[in-house]
Amino acid sequence: MAIHIVEEANRCLGCKRAFCQLKGCPVQTPIPQVIDLFKQRRLEEAGELLFQNNPMSAVCSMICNHSGQCEGACIQGRKGTPVHFSSIENYISTAYLDRKEWKPAPSCGKQVAVVGSGPAGITVAIKMAQLGCAVTVFEQRPEIGGVLEYGIPEFRLPRSLVQKYRHVMCSLGVRVRPSTTIGGALHIDDLLRDGYDAVFVGTGTWRARKLGIPGESRGNVLFGIDYLVDPTSVAIGQNVAVIGAGNVAMDVARTALRSGARKVTVYARSRHISAIDDEVELTELDGAEIMCGKAICAIDDNGPVFETAIFDEDNNVVG
Repeated sequence: MAIHIVEEANRCLGCKRAFCQLKGCPVQTPIPQVIDLFKQRRLEEAGELLFQNNPMSAVCSMICNHSGQCEGACIQGRKGTPVHFSSIENYISTAYLDRKEWKPAPSCGKQVAVVGSGPAGITVAIKMAQLGCAVTVFEQRPEIGGVLEYGIPEFRLPRSLVQKYRHVMCSLGVRVRPSTTIGGALHIDDLLRDGYDAVFVGTGTWRARKLGIPGESRGNVLFGIDYLVDPTSVAIGQNVAVIGAGNVAMDVARTALRSGARKVTVYARSRHISAIDDEVELTELDGAEIMCGKAICAIDDNGPVFETAIFDEDNNVVG
């Protein structure tokens, strides 16, 4: 056990009104209780508490906006450094996934179909299996995970973690049908015909958002979410422009640098960077340059064409 994790846990004040949980966490993770169990060396109970509240706890510990959520709301951060719960959560959650002996629950006689195996689909499949339902997951891609497998780079989220979740599901009795599209040969009506009592549809938001500018269909243009599915399938060249400054843009920039690009520039129209602060810093450390005030108006064979944005005294774009 890394000593800094214990030190972080000991810094927790155990607030009765825990802002980290009540205001900072979208899923109300019982942070003070988890830390208290951890400090008592009751690791399995702490892991169980995290998992039952949110089966994706191990994932969230790696990719959540901690500085803007749990750690950003920590009272210790008002005058100093907040408790880094993400490190504690990651240690507990990954250990729990590895050590827990998963067994199917007694059958309740119900069948559930889960369409899509992203974070939502995995969570529903696990929860339903724990209630005794016979669950089948339908996934159109060869591997489960959705955005966890195909949308988040390996350096941010190890693929081995996705496989751990597959092991959990299969151990609970969940059946997985990969490379099966619901809406192709099979439809929801077929699932209901075959006796499923409920169907959960969690197909994700894979359709890229267009900029609505001339040149988006050119061969030197890629949508970020499509590029991240398989970066090795594309020859991106050595000079890459990334339009936008959200988390996906940072993932694309960092991936491009790892895929042979020599110069990567992230262009933002405003001075507000929507990506997580930590991701922005890591992107710059990796070697990408971030340029603000660049409004894209077209893309030609030489790359993007910009207009320089004009800001008012509040840093709002006025032209």
